[in-house]
Amino acid sequence: MKKFNNKLFRQTLSKFATGVTVVAINSNEKIIGKTVNSFSALSLKPPLVLFCLDKKTSDLKEFIKNNYLSINILSNKQSEISKNFAKKDSKWKNIPFKLSKLNSPIIDKSLANLECQIVKSLKEGDHIIVICKVVNLYLNDKLKPLLYFNSNYIK
Repeated sequence: MKKFNNKLFRQTLSKFATGVTVVAINSNEKIIGKTVNSFSALSLKPPLVLFCLDKKTSDLKEFIKNNYLSINILSNKQSEISKNFAKKDSKWKNIPFKLSKLNSPIIDKSLANLECQIVKSLKEGDHIIVICKVVNLYLNDKLKPLLYFNSNYIK
């Protein structure tokens, strides 16, 4: 057994396959998106989900003060979208999307899109845990998920 350290911890966590999402907001007509793979269901009744953002995330204050956001679960054909929103200077140019009824960005051709209302934000460790109530959802059963495993995309 190897001695515990941050590098080994990160490497170990990469062995857990996850789906990939882009969490997006419309803050005063400024559209912001971030790639997030720390997404999870929390409750069925009421319908709650959660995701985590690093405390160093650019535009973190914009996310926390917003009431509504979208969680776009990416399909296996959207790895470039994931890479785009993983960058600090991500842009919406060439990203097909529309604004939902709640004015949140919904990325076209995603596996699923959830419109959510932020319920609570918690500070823990080096991340902010954001708990959301799902208000609306859109599902595309004909697509396959984009997965992330061992620090690589699996298409």
